Amino acid sequence: MGEAIRRPLPEMFPGSALPDEPWVLHFHCYLLRDRAGRLTLVDTGIGGTDSLASSWAPVPGTLTGELAAAGVAPADVDTVILTHLHSDHASGAVSDGRPLFENARYVVQQAELDAADGLLADRVLTPLKGQLLAVDGDAEVTPGVRVHLTPGHTPGHQIARVGELAVTGDLVLHPVQLDDPAVRYVYDDDQERAAATRAAVLGELRAAHALLATAHFAEPFVRL
Repeated sequence: MGEAIRRPLPEMFPGSALPDEPWVLHFHCYLLRDRAGRLTLVDTGIGGTDSLASSWAPVPGTLTGELAAAGVAPADVDTVILTHLHSDHASGAVSDGRPLFENARYVVQQAELDAADGLLADRVLTPLKGQLLAVDGDAEVTPGVRVHLTPGHTPGHQIARVGELAVTGDLVLHPVQLDDPAVRYVYDDDQERAAATRAAVLGELRAAHALLATAHFAEPFVRL
């Protein structure tokens, strides 16, 4: 997805000593195709004008257009992994009150489901109820694709791994956190736990020379 908004860096990363300039927040989702042709989508982005994210994020999102450009219709997607249930990652799962990816399983951590309430539960989880796959911790959700629980940003935040690739959701929000995982983000639910998780997971990924697929960096891919 190619949409972006601007936010003040010092406000988003308090105490980080980042310069007083706008932070351009990009929105990326990732489509994985395995050798058997199975399609896995990691995160669903902002959604359309009726989405929960429409009050603050640029809509309509471009996910369906990007999929179409790749020759993929929503009905072709077999698995949707939601890294977490914030509106800019999960709102695009639903369109007009129905699951957009009608043939997919939607993979969410049980801890994330347990913490969900309010509008997101009503407008996203309720329509997905018959297609939700709750996992608890690390799990292989489709051949070769694993999810790993990485709590802190939200209680059930997860990343997806396939080979050397790690799709990181909001494990890292700004490149400065790659050098200093202790840099806090204002919208982390538990900032101390998020920082500890970030440090531990980035350490493991760096040791593996992983390729990160990030949600909000200007350049979506980063080699550690």
